[in-house]
Amino acid sequence: MIRSGVFILFFLSSVSQVSASEADSLNYTSHVFDPRIKTVQLYKDGWNLSYPIMKLNSNEKLVLNFDLLSDQSDSYYYTFIHCDKDWKKSDVSQNDYITGYTENPIEDYENSFNTTVSYFHYKLTFPNDRVSLKLSGNYILFIYPAEKPEEPAITQRFIVTEDAIKIDITVHRPQMTKENNTHQQVDFALNYTGMQINDPYRNLYAFILQNGRWDNAKRNLKPDFYGNNELKYNSLSDKNIFQGGNEYRYFDIKSIRYKSEYVKQIDFASPNYNVYLYPSDDRELKPYFYWQDFNGKYYIAFQEGHKPEIESDYVYVYFTLPSDKSISGGKMYVSGSLNNWAFNKNNLMLYNSERKAYECTMLLKQGWYNYEYVFQKDGEANGIATLFEGSHYETENDYIVLIYFRNPRDRYDRVIGTAIASTLNKLTN
Repeated sequence: MIRSGVFILFFLSSVSQVSASEADSLNYTSHVFDPRIKTVQLYKDGWNLSYPIMKLNSNEKLVLNFDLLSDQSDSYYYTFIHCDKDWKKSDVSQNDYITGYTENPIEDYENSFNTTVSYFHYKLTFPNDRVSLKLSGNYILFIYPAEKPEEPAITQRFIVTEDAIKIDITVHRPQMTKENNTHQQVDFALNYTGMQINDPYRNLYAFILQNGRWDNAKRNLKPDFYGNNELKYNSLSDKNIFQGGNEYRYFDIKSIRYKSEYVKQIDFASPNYNVYLYPSDDRELKPYFYWQDFNGKYYIAFQEGHKPEIESDYVYVYFTLPSDKSISGGKMYVSGSLNNWAFNKNNLMLYNSERKAYECTMLLKQGWYNYEYVFQKDGEANGIATLFEGSHYETENDYIVLIYFRNPRDRYDRVIGTAIASTLNKLTN
């Protein structure tokens, strides 16, 4: 077990073993360090598709689930890192933001049952009897193996909010721009009556997330108008404009006995099941068509059992994206929460010149999945989803507004307000 005083040293030492760009990425995104660990999900207790945001000093809890693909269990511990609004470690000591023990074991785990791939399923719910959090802000949930505290296994980001202010969100087609058919503009107003904020323009920072993602977030926004304890963010610039994208592609593998929509074939080649999806179509120039999706997330489910967390099997899923030629200047990926929105070898698509198609194989746990195809240009961190997906202002998306307050007398960024709006209910022309 690691001690509080040396915990951050271990964390930084593990980061130093990767490149500078990778280290920067670890500060802004959740990360899985151990390739044996799969299906990492962090959400609000009660709804598996919710975002990892909880209210300070409330009864709300967050739940972490993950699987260790192994015949033997490992012992894991967890702790928390308090961060500033930009996901850098804050200047607050652990004793100032943690009540209880700073390091705790994950004791809730069990072996998979009747699956071709053996794994142990781990579950952690917090706050709990051993630990709770005192301050609002950005947090990293830090998971590490008991015998190797210097080697992190998982980092997951979550937010603790005070919800001390009122936020109203409006989403509409952008005005005065050529992108009014492909993008969405997020306007919002906040009222901080009852809070003492002497200089809101300098001390308040607004962030907008699309579908809970940080890779394309709008950061550190300043109001266009303020007065009478109210701030309005409705600029004509592109600072609060997002690409609408398209509804996510999906497939259902909760059963390996029956082929569902978009599943072409299911084979068993010992020791694994193999699921072949129908070749995907190119949607770049197709008109918009609405269907209900999970906004890029996935939901674990097993049709023939009662405990999907341990009875769902792991299967190989084969993706095919037809293309007349290999696109130069970058790489193609299968993207979504199924790979934590990351671009790596797990979701990389390789071009098959004989079949004239991009192909990718991923090991996934049974359930419902959303995904899209993203092209990442060489040398760039973010990807382009419009190449085969298209983009439409009508697309249903969730938008999360986060308001941070840095009191000059404090050493950390408080989260004083959060709000979530779906374009399904809020989108206007």
